[in-house]
Amino acid sequence: MHIEGETSAHTALYRKYRSRSLDEVVGQTQVTEVLRRSLEQGKIAHAYLLTGPRGVGKTSIARILAHEINKLPYGGEETHLDIIEIDAASNNGVDDVRELRDRVQMAPISASKKVYIIDEVHMLSKPAFNALLKTLEEPPAHVVFILATTDPQKIPATIISRTQHFAFHAISPADLSAQLKKIAKSERIKISDDAVEAIATRGDGSFRDSISLLDQLSSFADAKEGITLELVQSTLGLAPIHAVEKLLAAVDERNVAEVVGQLNDLEKQGIQPAVLADQLIRELRNRLVEQPQLVGLLDALIAIGSSPQPQLKILTTLVGACKPKPAVAARATKPMPTVIEAPVIMVEKPTKKPEPVVKKQVEEPAEEPVTKAPVTPKPRKANAEPFDWSKLVGYVKEHYVAVYSVLGKCDYVLEGDVLTIYAVRKFNKTKLDQPKYLTQLQDALSQCGQSDLEVVTLPIAKPPADEKLAKITAMMGGGREVKLEDEEKQDGE
Repeated sequence: MHIEGETSAHTALYRKYRSRSLDEVVGQTQVTEVLRRSLEQGKIAHAYLLTGPRGVGKTSIARILAHEINKLPYGGEETHLDIIEIDAASNNGVDDVRELRDRVQMAPISASKKVYIIDEVHMLSKPAFNALLKTLEEPPAHVVFILATTDPQKIPATIISRTQHFAFHAISPADLSAQLKKIAKSERIKISDDAVEAIATRGDGSFRDSISLLDQLSSFADAKEGITLELVQSTLGLAPIHAVEKLLAAVDERNVAEVVGQLNDLEKQGIQPAVLADQLIRELRNRLVEQPQLVGLLDALIAIGSSPQPQLKILTTLVGACKPKPAVAARATKPMPTVIEAPVIMVEKPTKKPEPVVKKQVEEPAEEPVTKAPVTPKPRKANAEPFDWSKLVGYVKEHYVAVYSVLGKCDYVLEGDVLTIYAVRKFNKTKLDQPKYLTQLQDALSQCGQSDLEVVTLPIAKPPADEKLAKITAMMGGGREVKLEDEEKQDGE
C-alpha cells in the first residue's frame, strides 16, 4: 500500500494509502472475493455497478478492476488511454452520453478492453440515462462500463438490470481503527488508542474520511503529546465524553434544570446540535440492550439533524424525555387517596313567587381517577429565596402568554422542594406537561430564583384548607356550588 519515494508533505495520506490491488481493499470482502474469482475464470461482464457510502473504496476498486481486466500494472496515479474516467456530475447531459456512445465504437488502442469508469452516475439526466441504456443493451464486445454511485435509488431499474451490481458496506470501526494504527505507525504519528477510536467513529464508516481526519490532526498535534482525545474533540467540535454522559444522567434523573443548563453550556462551547445529537445517538445505541426504554429518545434524536431549528429541537427532545414515568404511582410507600371530580350541587334560581329551594343533582362526566405523584419533599436550602406565586405568575404573564393562559387559572401548594400545581382540569394539566410549556415554566422558576423546585401537576382543584370542609368534600367526592343562572349562561355559550 505504501509507495516508495512519496512523502506525506506532498501527498495527502488518503491518496498515499489508496488500495492498489484487491488484496489491499479494507472491509469489502463480499465484493473483492467475487471479483477475484471472476477474473481468474476470465468471466468479464460488459457492465458493473458499484454502490455504497462515500469513501469506502468504490472508485479504487473500479480502477483496480479496469487494470486487472486488461492485465495492466496499477500504481495508483498513472493513466492509460484505454481506461477513461468520466465524472457524471459535470458530464450529465444527453449530448455528453451521445458523444460517449460514438466513442465506444472505436477499438482499444493497446489494451484488450476499453473501460469507461463513470463516477457519480446517478447525476445523469433522464435523457442521458435513456441514451446510455441503448449502449448497455447492445454494447460492443471490446467495451466494459464500470458505474459507481452513492445513490443507487436514483438510477433507473432498466440500467441496474443490465449490470452486475456490487453493494459496498460502511467500514466497521474496528477495521478503520486497525488501518489508522498501521498508517500512524508507518508515518510515525504519535496517537492514543482512544483518539484512534474517536477518529474511526467520526469517520462514520468512510476509509477516506477517517484517513483525512488523521492527516489533518497530525498537523495540529504537539510533537511530544501527539494526537490526544482532547485534541480530536476540540478540533472536530465534539462534546467531551463526560459531558455526554452527564447530560444523559440528567435526563435519566428527570432533572429538567440540569438538562437545560448542560445544553446551554455546550452551546457556549460551540458544540453543534447535530454533532451532539449524533454523539447521544451512538451512546444510546450502546445502552439499548440494557435499557430498551431509551428507544423512544433514540428515535426522536434522529430527527434533529434535519430540523430547521436544531438547537430548539434538541432542547424540547431532551426536556420531553424528563417527563415523569407513568408507573411512578406504583412505587408509593403508602396508597394515596383517589380524588374524583364530584357531582355539582345545583341551586335553582328563585322565581318571583317564593318557592322552596329545590336541589338538583346533575351528573358531570367523571374524569379518570387521579393519584398524586408520590414525590417525597426534601427541605429547601436555608439560603433559598422565599417562594412568591404572584411573582412567578407575573413573570409568566410577561414572557410566556400561552403558559399564563393556563397557569393564571391554577392554584398551588409548596411542600419543601416540591411545588404542586393544581390545574383544575385535565386539559390544563396536559398543556402544562407539554415539553415546550414545561421548559418555559422551568425557565420562569429559574428567573424567579426557584430553580431547585420540582414541579408536579394535578388535574384537580386545590383541596380546601379547612380540615372539616375538606372531610365533607372528600365524603361527597368534592364539588362546588353554582346557580342555575350560571349553568344557563354556560349552556347559552
